[in-house]
Amino acid sequence: MTAVELSASAKKDAQPPAGLSTALRAMWCARAGRWDEAHDLCQEIPGRDGSWIHAWLHREEGDLGNAAYWYHKAGKPVPSSSISLAQEWMDIAADLCERH
Repeated sequence: MTAVELSASAKKDAQPPAGLSTALRAMWCARAGRWDEAHDLCQEIPGRDGSWIHAWLHREEGDLGNAAYWYHKAGKPVPSSSISLAQEWMDIAADLCERH
């Protein structure tokens, strides 16, 4: 599955596709507007992937201090304000799709 396909599914389907990793399910939920579910899932993901998703979720929420903490844990820079949430979601999803 590609990031574009994952995004399209989140916009039209009631449930995430079967067989997704926890990281991709969290990203699907985030795109579908199911923030709490995405947040719960990202806390189950060990390491940098979970931290990166967690950072994005708090950036989306507008809690930039908390987001900065999670970007640091993920080993990622805090995105500049010129990087939209939608673009960053696609970047994270594309990276995860390649590896999961």
